[in-house]
Amino acid sequence: MLSTVFLDILFVLYVIAGTGLVIYGFNCYFSVVLFMKNFKKQRKRDKEDLETFLASCDPNALPKVTTQLPVYNEGSCVERLIESVCAMEYPRHLHEIQVLDDSTDDCIEISTRKVAEMKEKGYNITLIHRTDRKEYKAGALKEGMRTAHGEFLAIFDADFVPEKDFLMHTVPFLILDKEVGLVQGRWGHLNRTESGLTLAQSIGIDGHFVIEQSARSWGGLFMNFNGTAGVWRRKAIDEAGGWEGDTLTEDMDLSYRSQLAGWKMKFAFDVIVPAELPADINAFKSQQYRWAKGSIQTAIKDLPRVFKSKVPLKVKIHRMPVRKMSAVV
Repeated sequence: MLSTVFLDILFVLYVIAGTGLVIYGFNCYFSVVLFMKNFKKQRKRDKEDLETFLASCDPNALPKVTTQLPVYNEGSCVERLIESVCAMEYPRHLHEIQVLDDSTDDCIEISTRKVAEMKEKGYNITLIHRTDRKEYKAGALKEGMRTAHGEFLAIFDADFVPEKDFLMHTVPFLILDKEVGLVQGRWGHLNRTESGLTLAQSIGIDGHFVIEQSARSWGGLFMNFNGTAGVWRRKAIDEAGGWEGDTLTEDMDLSYRSQLAGWKMKFAFDVIVPAELPADINAFKSQQYRWAKGSIQTAIKDLPRVFKSKVPLKVKIHRMPVRKMSAVV
């Protein structure tokens, strides 16, 4: 009798899991359809809008931008990050840079030295160092916003290397459409072919960015900020309630709250920001654990708000918070 009950329970769990996979599969097909439907016309429209804006804009009339660089014990790449951000083509007097370094090792010494060097060269750059790490990355970004002067806030993690034209190819979309709260760039890869692990990660990331983020942005669905390589409108952050550190994926959480507040998210398909992929299996597992746990935390926190909101039904159906990289392995 007991064995029969156990088998019945297993069968029910199997049916639930199978049904979930079928639904997920149809969701993937729907994303591909949206992507193929909008790919050519959206990229053409974005290119034309950007060229028209750049051809007529007065550099001195551009809005002020604050670039925030949250760092924690990443001394091996923090100098490269600071140098690449300082090299971005944007009027220097309108570009403020904050290095938000909560490090507990020698990374803080490297950051301090590099910030002083770039400040001497005339860059508007400051170092903000916290010792309590309250709310982790969300807390660091929140602390930076207290003194930030920018109307827009660009964010880069330590392992990213933005191109010189990043700001000039993202900020215009925020200026042209006052309803856009975020412009998200596409992740690239500095070490795609280093190993089988990095190659597998690059395939998973490309699937998320090339297909899913494009489909969601172009199809009028909710899209999430990926934590880096994006530019926020400060007003969108404020109206969403600001950064909150009660989940491990504060970027995803803020994305949903801001979209529920009425802001739109734009995916800049042709703005590629290369980054280093975890080459060590333990680092990769740690990353996947954070993303998976954070997604669940965000789902518990935000899905009830999504379902209770007045957004279209198709948006509710397709807005289950998931970090797609968890499906790589």
